Amino acid sequence: MSKAAELAALIANVNKGSSLANKNLVINGAFTVHQRKAINTTSTENDNYATADRFKPSASNTDNLAITQQVTNSSAPVGFENSYKFVVTTAESALASDELFRIMHFIEGLNLQHLNYGISSAKRVTLSFWVRSSLTGTYAVSIYAGSGNKIIGSTYTISSADTWEKKEITFVGDTAQAITNDNTEGLRLNWILMAGSDYTSGSNTSWGSYAASKLAYGHTAAWGQSTDHDFYLAGVQLEVGEKATEFEHEPYETTFLKCARYYFKNLAPVYTTQYGSNAICTTEYPVPMRNTPSLSVVSGTSPTSFAAHNVVPYASMYVYHASSTGDAIANYQADAEL
Repeated sequence: MSKAAELAALIANVNKGSSLANKNLVINGAFTVHQRKAINTTSTENDNYATADRFKPSASNTDNLAITQQVTNSSAPVGFENSYKFVVTTAESALASDELFRIMHFIEGLNLQHLNYGISSAKRVTLSFWVRSSLTGTYAVSIYAGSGNKIIGSTYTISSADTWEKKEITFVGDTAQAITNDNTEGLRLNWILMAGSDYTSGSNTSWGSYAASKLAYGHTAAWGQSTDHDFYLAGVQLEVGEKATEFEHEPYETTFLKCARYYFKNLAPVYTTQYGSNAICTTEYPVPMRNTPSLSVVSGTSPTSFAAHNVVPYASMYVYHASSTGDAIANYQADAEL
């Protein structure tokens, strides 16, 4: 896109209600934060947050499919350092009608109220991203709205194998259903990589009641049926307006704190204070978490009692260790994912 076209798109989006800063509704779209795994470290999990913060793959009813996922700096489009990489290690031998593999990103309802869903002025949003795959073809992408259980979708084409391509898709706003203004799932982005016929037969070109048949409408790429297949995603942005603008790069610490609302891995020792024969402390999270997190010890000594404070905004945790000299745990993780 030329500078003139970029400026025109930016002005058009501002006039449609976008902003010049904090325009990207996607958190960690540059894949700079990966608390669970170091850069270029693979995970064999195919249905869990395991590498890239805020991005989650999901496999349904697969018989054979095995993948590795990782955040990598070995391949990324110009202007980006990292990408989100999937590699098929065991192929799905025969794609059944109920089999599905996708990448998901969840957006909290509290962050979506400016879209004006549920009224006549509901705003259009544009999803843009860079994609690369060894398999060309037509891939589906959809947006699911938890409020009202609704869905809309579209497709894009990977034209050249093993080549980074930028895709831009605009979705109309839902004038009929508001997004609940709370900390639950507001919108879910779905990138479909593999889909059986149960997910491709229902049209999703406008907002409508969710049905499984609408999830991957238009998807025909036979990804996942060969160990030659890989898939990379980079530079993901969802913004208000009818045009995609330049990706909003933000400081690492800004992205990290956004991610820490949903998952935080503490790598510094947590020390307790000695009270007689027992030890006790509270320690704060870097930001208020989305809800009461589940806590677990990553390494070190497990405490006798280890719990999130059950108060809004869930800003601290409590550690108690009976008959301890003060060092309760080495580090911990707090999970409040959608």
